[in-house]
Amino acid sequence: MVRLHVKRGGESQFLLEAPGSTRLAELAPLAARIHNGRLKVQRLCSEMEELAEHGISLPYNMQGLTDEQIKELKLKDEWAEKCVPSGGSVFRKDEMGRRNGFAPNEKMQQVIKKTIEEAKALISKKQVQANVCVTMEMVKDALEQLQGAVMIVYPMGLPPHDPVRMELEDKEDLSGTHAGIEVVKESEAQLWWAGKQLEETKLLSDYVGKNEKTTIIVKIQKKGQGAPGREPVISHEEQKEMMLYYYRKQEELKKLEEEDDDSFLNAEWADNHALKRQFHGVKDIKWGPR
Repeated sequence: MVRLHVKRGGESQFLLEAPGSTRLAELAPLAARIHNGRLKVQRLCSEMEELAEHGISLPYNMQGLTDEQIKELKLKDEWAEKCVPSGGSVFRKDEMGRRNGFAPNEKMQQVIKKTIEEAKALISKKQVQANVCVTMEMVKDALEQLQGAVMIVYPMGLPPHDPVRMELEDKEDLSGTHAGIEVVKESEAQLWWAGKQLEETKLLSDYVGKNEKTTIIVKIQKKGQGAPGREPVISHEEQKEMMLYYYRKQEELKKLEEEDDDSFLNAEWADNHALKRQFHGVKDIKWGPR
């Protein structure tokens, strides 16, 4: 299996394995699915952290309003009584005004937080360093774990406008957001390697040969974005090590120069002929007019 180290921009994202006989028309969309799935898990984890801290999301017409404004406008959150966390709630006011503040109790919070940690670990960038490939099955497993935790803590479900529920039901609206820019549609996905676009009509082996143990660095792009920046000759870590090495070398040379200093030869005690002149009585003779 050929191993692909997939990057987005200059950052490592995940490892992907595929046979050399795989068509690029299938491989690029697969890489996009995994990439988008990882982003979805990250977004869901972020919203679930808020859910654990501040409870369910307020209706859109109540978000950002103060308690006085809500009372003055006579607004009511009809979902607050329907979507009560298991075991009761603890009030923690959301300073952002997005959530109603009725958070799950400590035990239920830990259920959510522990599941978030496990889901993040499955799709983490650290899997690259651990030499672990990320698959769609792993992404789906992470999403199912998160959904299971929500069902345990909120057995009556979440409001339809809650970002957590919208993510789980694939109804999230990312238009105009930074998160939306990061998503790569499968139909627009392109893979680049060594400054070349991997053409959809070809096989992976057309580029990497028949060696199934090859590892290559590819970058995922949207069509029309042009070629991504090329990989640096040396990595950032290697550059830091080289700079440290040359700094130490420079310090060593400075010490050697100090040790090799021969200015002491001009001192009186280092004069080889001082004793001879003293015996001849010609010590401290100064030549010149009086």
